Amino acid sequence: MKSLTELYRIGLGPSSSHTMGPRFAAQAFQAALPPTAAIAGIRVTLFGSLAATGRGHLTGRAVSEPFAPLPVELVWAPERLLPRHPNGMKFEALDATGQVAAARIMYSVGGGALLNETGVPDGGPDVFPYTCMREILEETERDGLLLWELAGKHEGAAIWPYLDGIWSAMRRAIARGLEAEGKLPGALNVARKASAYHARARSMAGYFGQTALLFAYALAVSEENAAGGEVVTAPTCGACGVLPAVLFFLQQQSQLSDEKICRALATAGIIGNLIKRNASISGAEVGCQGEVGTACAMAAGAAAQLLGGSVRQIEYAAEMGLEHHLGLTCDPIGGYVQIPCIERNAVAAVRAVDCAAYALLSDGQHIVSFDEVVRTMWETGRDMNSSYRETAQGGLAKIHLQRLKGANSFPRMGS
Repeated sequence: MKSLTELYRIGLGPSSSHTMGPRFAAQAFQAALPPTAAIAGIRVTLFGSLAATGRGHLTGRAVSEPFAPLPVELVWAPERLLPRHPNGMKFEALDATGQVAAARIMYSVGGGALLNETGVPDGGPDVFPYTCMREILEETERDGLLLWELAGKHEGAAIWPYLDGIWSAMRRAIARGLEAEGKLPGALNVARKASAYHARARSMAGYFGQTALLFAYALAVSEENAAGGEVVTAPTCGACGVLPAVLFFLQQQSQLSDEKICRALATAGIIGNLIKRNASISGAEVGCQGEVGTACAMAAGAAAQLLGGSVRQIEYAAEMGLEHHLGLTCDPIGGYVQIPCIERNAVAAVRAVDCAAYALLSDGQHIVSFDEVVRTMWETGRDMNSSYRETAQGGLAKIHLQRLKGANSFPRMGS
């Protein structure tokens, strides 16, 4: 598995696969152009899901800004797919006669990560030697290790200041989101709710007050993301509110140190990396189960650790967090990371804490393993109709568009 530094990335929203990844790809292509080349302009062709929902995700801006002041021609090709992933893009540098002087094909595969035309991923070599959770459980039980200790063992001491920086960025996003008010950008006119939810939460007691706080923290980060603010991929921008909300909530409730939070980030990162390696965290590839489902699994495992759970209980919590999001589609209305994405982050944060509590009541033994759920998620995503994988052509996006067009009645079952 890759380093946790390639899972947790700080960047601007609203989408790691449709905004951050394409921007990274454009920057890499721009940097590779010979400085003396007579380049008169750039043409960028966006394929599949990148084109289908790219306008709502600000993909055009992301792939254009790195080339300023050169003119950039955008070609939107939602009906065409490149062979390796639904999020394909082609960069072409044009000379004064319009001829192609240089070209590159890249794929944005989720969480800001990229593949090149031959399928080679960006980033460094593998850091962790594991291929599945079973191998990790065997090592931790054999050597008496905790999950977070594996990060220090394989990443080295440098991982801890990196995770401390990640936690600082997460807290900044929560703070900004709780202060901000008004409407989010875009045609949906979605109002920010985090500030109001937080104010109401402080006047509520017991379970409802705690739930309201979790909602507020998750909304704060997700709304910052939707506004194009700075967030952390955890594992993606579309699912970035779940993990920081759970960690911040538990830190406030139990007065936990930042050091313990960073250890929880390490455990969550290992969980997310396993899903990324053996399935996908890309909504365009497997639906929202790969984004919010993975985020819930990461947060559930982290919460179980912070609440004193064993390695087996942590694995159980993570398994439940993913299992109970199986089949979740990615159907953003209008292509924006707003509806249903923002609410899903809030609900998944509460579910993550519930999964941790459920696992802690058990001895950690259960029938369906984490690895089996990851494989199931991958197969479910591959079986999912493409209209439910971040194209804004199915699900809520389709029904909402029909309503706007006046189709307010629903067909009968079987008709």
